[in-house]
Amino acid sequence: MSPSPSFAFSTVPHLVCAPGCADSLGEHAAARFPLVRRALVVTDAGFLRTGLTEAPIASLRAAGMEVEIYSDVVADPPEHVVLAAVAFARERAVDLVIGLGGGSSMDVAKLIAVLVPSIQPVAEIYGIGNVQGARLPLIQIPTTAGTGSEVTNIAIVTTGATTKSGVVAPQLYADLVLLDAALTTGLPRAVTAATGIDAMVHAIEAFTSKHKKNPVSDMLAMQALALLTANMRTACDNGSDIAARQAMLLGAYLAGQAFSNAPVAAVHALAYPIGGIFHVPHGLSNSLVLPHVLTFNLPEAAGLYAELASIVAPEATGSEAARAQALIAAMQQIADWTGIETTLRQVGITATDLDRLADDAMLQTRLLGNNPRELTRADARAIYAAAF
Repeated sequence: MSPSPSFAFSTVPHLVCAPGCADSLGEHAAARFPLVRRALVVTDAGFLRTGLTEAPIASLRAAGMEVEIYSDVVADPPEHVVLAAVAFARERAVDLVIGLGGGSSMDVAKLIAVLVPSIQPVAEIYGIGNVQGARLPLIQIPTTAGTGSEVTNIAIVTTGATTKSGVVAPQLYADLVLLDAALTTGLPRAVTAATGIDAMVHAIEAFTSKHKKNPVSDMLAMQALALLTANMRTACDNGSDIAARQAMLLGAYLAGQAFSNAPVAAVHALAYPIGGIFHVPHGLSNSLVLPHVLTFNLPEAAGLYAELASIVAPEATGSEAARAQALIAAMQQIADWTGIETTLRQVGITATDLDRLADDAMLQTRLLGNNPRELTRADARAIYAAAF
């Protein structure tokens, strides 16, 4: 699969990557947005309790800003949480939005930034390119090395009991991203592992994306995989290793840049129902189906997987097919040694659930269209059965 000779590439305009940089948030915000007076920090209750928001908030106040905090974000945020956050921000007349947390907090921050100054109802912005008008200034600060949400133009909302909808628009790219590993050193091993594998999936799927794969996204995906592969074990085994944590953050960021331009595919399409129906964390949902989707894609993607094997499984030799298999085996080994769940039954899914999962996966047409091999409902059902 050769990249298109013509392509477009978009990303955030400014990045600061340094341990401790979140403690200077106020300086960065004031330099970038000198007219801002009232900042909204968007986070979740669990992260707020860690105390790690205190120094960034103090720096905002030291820079002369009033600070409001919205901490009611939950995982896989439902639409009513987004609407409550937008109402909160409007009531307080904020003029800067800061996402400080995992993917859910950063996604809600994006939606606050676009909806507060807008008259569009949220129902009108789902899909690709439907956001109208300008947004509030937006800064993103991730506290996990996984989703890449800080650098993507995508926000995911839970819109039904089990269904998710995406907002994809250029306005969702932040103005500034701060990568500060000091915010991630307390992450548990299982969260570090699942989010790290999530970032690796982003890189793998961007590298094999069917329609928008391009030389820039390829370069970013390969560098992301190199950083994540080299530092995952250390970050899991010694969470206080600041260098490994910073490398994981940068790897997740680069993978986010890659898949924001060369979109993800069937791994994510099959992972979404697992998260939506059974409330399995997103990174773990991806990890559960990853080896089985990669195996399914081999007839169309073996050459590309063999290229990636040179990074993830550099000892692999032999034919293209053998090296592609080595990539799949290496990703499975990473999941095994981290100790996270590796089968659907381990997360409470039963054999009678597989048909429902397959039905839901086929609704993810935006993602399935990017897959290197066309996937039918029967294929999806077989992949879930293999993961069971």
